[in-house]
Amino acid sequence: MTREVKEIFGNGPGGGTPSPPAPAALAAKVRTLAPSMTRSMRRVAEAVADDPAGCAALTVTGLAELTGTSEATVVRTARLLGYPGYRDLRLALAGLAAQQQSGRAPAITTDIAVDDPIADVVAKLAYDEQQTLADTAAGLDTVQLAAAVTALAGARRTDVYGVGASGLVAQDLTQKLLRIGLMAHAHSDPHLAVTNAVQLRSGDVAIAVTHSGSTGDVIEPLRVAFERGATTVAVTGRPDGPVTQYADHVLTTSTARESELRPAAMSSRTGQLLVVDCLFVGVAQRTYESAAPALSASYEALAHRHRVVRKGP
Repeated sequence: MTREVKEIFGNGPGGGTPSPPAPAALAAKVRTLAPSMTRSMRRVAEAVADDPAGCAALTVTGLAELTGTSEATVVRTARLLGYPGYRDLRLALAGLAAQQQSGRAPAITTDIAVDDPIADVVAKLAYDEQQTLADTAAGLDTVQLAAAVTALAGARRTDVYGVGASGLVAQDLTQKLLRIGLMAHAHSDPHLAVTNAVQLRSGDVAIAVTHSGSTGDVIEPLRVAFERGATTVAVTGRPDGPVTQYADHVLTTSTARESELRPAAMSSRTGQLLVVDCLFVGVAQRTYESAAPALSASYEALAHRHRVVRKGP
């Protein structure tokens, strides 16, 4: 199924389009999509995220004038953010403004400087991690997540592709699935990933983990799996990235603001691990009758390795 076909019939179960994001998810959605927007659309998106109360009071013409764009650009931006039209976006902005006026403390600045005391580094990293988790949770499409869980729970075999920091996330997911008795493999070697993807078929699942959405070593095996008929899932920070054209289900992670001392792999990994845990828990729920005994058996098999060895007198 090509991107064009998926746009016609929808990605969710039974087709259709996902529900508009809740007001609390709007800022996270803007941060995630802004890097891939045109300049004019980015101006509109940043305006509504920075001043939801002010923009909620504007007509589509007023917002277009404020941002130096056109009414068509405003409407396209609203739709890209997940709303059927500008009216729906205005309602979300009003809801977001009400939340912000309820007394919530303003966000702290989390840029890490080279001379920051270690206590400040801890506080800033902790805040950023919390924000990344909150943004990822707010922007996660639960319809797509549920569909991915269903596919994983019934899969004959699951292959997970990732390189670098995303490769560590891929390994985390596979070891969790193995602990509950499911057949899963993580592939960081691109050649091995492709040769294994060739063996997949309908009833199997392939998952690509790539923050950028454009990692060739991850896209290639997912494409092969897609063409072989496997159900494919992309965990990515770029919902419009090349990887998504070969994904039946797209799970989006937060795109956090980075500093020189905090590379993208740190925040993206945090969001990816949340998605992985959601997938695992969902699968464990669906397969509880077999998952619980398998998990218990794995704990028992490893118990002796965790016992304290006492020294002699």
